[in-house]
Amino acid sequence: MIKKGTKVKIISGKDKNKDGEIIEMDRQNNRAKVKGINMVKKHIKTTKEKKGGIISKENFIHISNLVIFEQKKEKKKEIKK
Repeated sequence: MIKKGTKVKIISGKDKNKDGEIIEMDRQNNRAKVKGINMVKKHIKTTKEKKGGIISKENFIHISNLVIFEQKKEKKKEIKK
């Protein structure tokens, strides 16, 4: 089950073989935002409250391009003497 906070690995696209954590889900369109993946530039117009400029942010990626990434914990066996 893919949900917010799950570690995933990208299997296709420009960010192939990178991994990250899901920060937002769009279940209707089967898409997810992954932290640091699929970065796009957004032009923001200046207003009275906010300064304008170009910002980078994550964009949605289809969940068929994701696979759950689990780091298996290795148990160290203690040797008794």
